[in-house]
Amino acid sequence: MLKEVFLGQRRVKLLPTTAIGKGGEADVYDLGDGRALKVFKTPDHPDYQGQPAEQQAAEQRIALQQLKLRAFPTGLPSHVVTPGELAFDRSGRQVLGYAMPLVRPAEPLLRLADPALRRSALPAATVVELFRDLHRTLSGLHAAGVVVGDLNDLNILVQDHTGWFIDADSFQFGAFACSVFTERFVDPLLCDRGNGGLQLARPFAPTSDWYAYAALLMQTLLCVGPYGGVYRPRSSGQRLAQAARPLQRITVFHPDVVYPRPALALRTLPDDLLEQLRRVFERDERAPFPRPLLDSLHFNRCPHCHLEHARLICPACSPAGVVQAQPVLRVHGDVNARPLFDTGGTIVHACLQQGELRYLFHTDGRFSREDGKELFRGDLEPSMHFAINGNLTLVGRGSELVALEPGRPARRRTIDTGQATPVFGANGRHVYWTGGGQLRRDGATALSGLDVDQPIGDVLADQTRFWIGPTFGLGFYCAGELTVAFVFDAEQRGLNDSVTFPALRGQLIDARCCLDEQRAWLLLALHIGGRTRHRCLVYRRTGQLEAALEVDAGDGSWLGTLGGQCATGGVLFAPTDSGVVRVEVSQGQIAVAREFVDTSYFVDAASQLLAASDGLLVVGRNEIVRLSMK
Repeated sequence: MLKEVFLGQRRVKLLPTTAIGKGGEADVYDLGDGRALKVFKTPDHPDYQGQPAEQQAAEQRIALQQLKLRAFPTGLPSHVVTPGELAFDRSGRQVLGYAMPLVRPAEPLLRLADPALRRSALPAATVVELFRDLHRTLSGLHAAGVVVGDLNDLNILVQDHTGWFIDADSFQFGAFACSVFTERFVDPLLCDRGNGGLQLARPFAPTSDWYAYAALLMQTLLCVGPYGGVYRPRSSGQRLAQAARPLQRITVFHPDVVYPRPALALRTLPDDLLEQLRRVFERDERAPFPRPLLDSLHFNRCPHCHLEHARLICPACSPAGVVQAQPVLRVHGDVNARPLFDTGGTIVHACLQQGELRYLFHTDGRFSREDGKELFRGDLEPSMHFAINGNLTLVGRGSELVALEPGRPARRRTIDTGQATPVFGANGRHVYWTGGGQLRRDGATALSGLDVDQPIGDVLADQTRFWIGPTFGLGFYCAGELTVAFVFDAEQRGLNDSVTFPALRGQLIDARCCLDEQRAWLLLALHIGGRTRHRCLVYRRTGQLEAALEVDAGDGSWLGTLGGQCATGGVLFAPTDSGVVRVEVSQGQIAVAREFVDTSYFVDAASQLLAASDGLLVVGRNEIVRLSMK
């Protein structure tokens, strides 16, 4: 295992404390001088233990980079993060990685396709401006004789309205082909059917980059890619595995594909753009994406239903522009739904604490709590994160945590960040955060915010994620070759870091967790071998791993989508486009115990559920509803 590399005469130790990224093929470290160091995983890396095929691939990859990095083209567009100074072993002969400019703060393009973010803090105009910038960069790369090849939503980092192309060592140029791909974005004209998925059979070309560009544009504008949704043909003999749909061109436009309800409607886009997407994904048109379609793309927000669309008339409202009022009590089958709150703005955070519903909403430039009192003014931005602790409202951005409380001045703390996300939380009694490499908790017996704090235990700065429930919390950190999970008591000091944590193959792209008094349901999204997999790990309060389950992302199951689930009484309730399901652990297996199909009228996969004593609360973009199920 690598412990150090050399940049010129400088010896760089590969320490977990400087690790800032972990992918399927390399680890990334902060050099502390505005640059990052990308180090390829060697065959003896712990992530490849017991995987001969991966070990052989790592050996071949390093051998190829001995020539490829030395021949890397110059003069590429400015928004491409290109390899800089090469990193060698002690002998100075073998290339082990390279230094590159560090883009920070930034988010992967993947995050911009989150339905909740798109509907609240990310206007479509920002997406269009970003893709105009990406269009310029991609055209410039092709003019320089470079093909991206594996163009996907993880190797584009977004900073303001700018997209940065990273992972340039996989680019295709000269005699060096790109051999890696991502199933959701690879051109099916280049693929054959492989074992369990697609197999790259023909080389990448500029046209395949434009195919991926169109798929990325569609996913970011609509929150669904060309092969999203669930294919449900009328005849069972026509059923296909999800991975086979691109080869048959069975897209979201197909009449037998159930369009995902959290996605933005197709009709929000103009007809000429929709037709262009159909030509690419259904009729195999391959050409540079027409720039005039982007330049003429302008969005409006309907003043009645607040839908953002790019048409002359709102596609969701009646011709008269009148939105029909919803009845106070809605009934569907055995389910009654009673609205508790609605706003013309956006609900940005909601929780149940000690049985009390608490929430924060944003409307007309004002942030307000459930009592209607204004906390502060400003725009809702993607970089903001929120939590609530009784009357206290917590706002995090970057490394700053601000506590707001009526009648008191704002209090601030410097906190660590985890994967560009501030790490903090609350459970109605205490506030928790990581700062200076420690997990900390407010030390007051009353809700006094951040005035006094006490350490709970040591964690890895800027690499730790944690979640807190009513009685205990769960967290983990992964950096380089180090992976540690832990549990901790909500009231006591100390971490139990002897928790079993299965090796995380590939790149971790998202993590969520739901906790009740005795169980934690950890939900992970991992990018592995060109495909995204979702994993559920169920832990007892003691840290014992009870059960695990893994599925393909977007497979239509309750685990196909992360976020929105809630835990109570040892079970998990999960929202899906087909309604709420109850998930249980029995004899070491995770399985659906009951489906509440009548809730499908009120719930979709993007809903947030909260478990109240008298039913489930469903939190949407601008409405909170209580469901009573018979």
